[in-house]
Amino acid sequence: QVQLVESGGGLVQTGGSLRVSCVASGDTFSSYRMGWFRQAPGKEREFVATISRSGGSTLYADSVKGRFTISRDNGKKTVDLYMNILKSEDTAVYYCAATQQFGKIQVAETYDYWGQGTQVTVSS
Repeated sequence: QVQLVESGGGLVQTGGSLRVSCVASGDTFSSYRMGWFRQAPGKEREFVATISRSGGSTLYADSVKGRFTISRDNGKKTVDLYMNILKSEDTAVYYCAATQQFGKIQVAETYDYWGQGTQVTVSS
């Protein structure tokens, strides 16, 4: 098992930047694919980005491609999401997730472990 704790959320103006981080504890971090999802009020949880176990492969939702970057440090057991050119529609609770499965990596149900979430609010 792995435990996940997010940090780094906050309030930022439109066009600004923010980094959210996730630190893992427990099982071997490098054996997990990591992902970021988000959930806005009244909406379903949606995929944001995912990174492979080695960090060599990433995938992004179309809505954040070119603006967000996911990275991981297996030695520090962390995964970060760098968010640039933030828009009001990026406002959501951001969740870090981990999986050892090889299923549909953009689907929340593929991920077995979740953090508690961190709020990101983009204001104009």
